[in-house]
Amino acid sequence: MFSKLFRRMSATVSSSRSFAGPKGKRLYAIGDVHGRLDLVDELLGRIEDDITDRPVETAAVVFLGDLIDRGPDSAGVVERLQSLHSFPAKTLFLLGNHEEFLLRALAGEPGVAHDWLGFGGDACAESYGIAPSTLQAMDEQRIATILRAAIPAAHVAFLKTFGDTFAFGDYLLVHAGIRPGVPIEQQQPSDLRWIRQPFLSDAHDHGCMVIHGHTISDGVDQRLNRIGIDTGAYRTGILTAAVIEEDDLHFLATGARPALA
Repeated sequence: MFSKLFRRMSATVSSSRSFAGPKGKRLYAIGDVHGRLDLVDELLGRIEDDITDRPVETAAVVFLGDLIDRGPDSAGVVERLQSLHSFPAKTLFLLGNHEEFLLRALAGEPGVAHDWLGFGGDACAESYGIAPSTLQAMDEQRIATILRAAIPAAHVAFLKTFGDTFAFGDYLLVHAGIRPGVPIEQQQPSDLRWIRQPFLSDAHDHGCMVIHGHTISDGVDQRLNRIGIDTGAYRTGILTAAVIEEDDLHFLATGARPALA
């Protein structure tokens, strides 16, 4: 079993501090996909080859959220990832702010659907065979009805299973980040899925190394207390995975090797 890690945050991170994953386990943390099924297939192929070339007792793949929106094939990404039953690693999924927005739109929540469409949801709707222009003049309840008719119930059920955090040894995986100074067990889902500042500029020790997506960077954004791996896949063609095995940390990516920002 993968261990849970909840630690209280404290002072500024020491440059000499080291982080490690559990013994005998390997983790692949994948950044924001945003509808790029082609990149998902390529990166999963590289991970499968890596597991074959370097066998390990236990391997897990964690997607950090934002599987959907912006890119061309949200529907294909969700279908592919809900069907990874024979993949040689356990797969886990975190809920990104884009999945949250879609689920709220599906529920007909007032004031959400039109924002979602302008937030990249138009590409998601189109991938399910809905012309986004036809939704613009509708109210939220009508949009929800159209979406529920077009999106398979199995896809919606799959998205509803996504978690908010995953701990792996000294590492904590989240979609967007954490609220500095707040114990992990008291973090709010809205921060875990949406936060940028003050998390991105905070230099204090969080009690763990936070690996996150959500904020695009030119290459891997590796700091003393966090590692950002959203390399803008939907527009750059680079989908990045952080690979953690005990005290080793390196990166895999589609296209060129990801540079450090």
